[in-house]
Amino acid sequence: MPDFRTLDGAKLSGQRVLIRVDLNVPMENGRVTDMTRIQRVAPTIAELAGKGAKVVVLSHFGRPGGKPVPDMSLRPLVEPLATTLKRPVGFAEDCVGDKAKQAVEAMKAGDIVLLENVRFHKEEEKNEPGFVDQLAVLGDIYVNDAFSAAHRAHASTEGLANRLPALAGRLMQAELEALEAALGKPKRPVMALVGGAKVSSK
Repeated sequence: MPDFRTLDGAKLSGQRVLIRVDLNVPMENGRVTDMTRIQRVAPTIAELAGKGAKVVVLSHFGRPGGKPVPDMSLRPLVEPLATTLKRPVGFAEDCVGDKAKQAVEAMKAGDIVLLENVRFHKEEEKNEPGFVDQLAVLGDIYVNDAFSAAHRAHASTEGLANRLPALAGRLMQAELEALEAALGKPKRPVMALVGGAKVSSK
């Protein structure tokens, strides 16, 4: 497996860090019913903020089809994310454009802002270069901590990783190291258990 850059040794203080996470969590009546994904990305976000970065959080939620869908807004995730992090979390009503820029420009070192669902824009799943540009102007560094979405060549995953200095978050790092241990240099005998809702794609 190729080497990858992690947060170790990275100069983060004062830097705007765009971090892609997976907050596609189960919801019922506007409330999170399973906090697992939030809890798993919290350590990287907390580390970035603790090191003085301005942490700009990107995520998708559901499949809104490239347009705003109120029931798929990330706004309801602000409180659970803040509670988990034990830090205030701001929210921007868009992930690009003036609303996003204003939210990022108002940030201080250690602040955290969650941007609205990237899939509210059809250009996200098309990895449209112009949309990548609009995301990239919001950050100085890109961190991918969304292992479960990293196989998709979308603007907020593949696009940004090729536009900004890119690092693996702690969750991504742990997943890649586990893959290397299992597939790169496994201790034999080896057995794999494969599961998930989308069995056909496994």
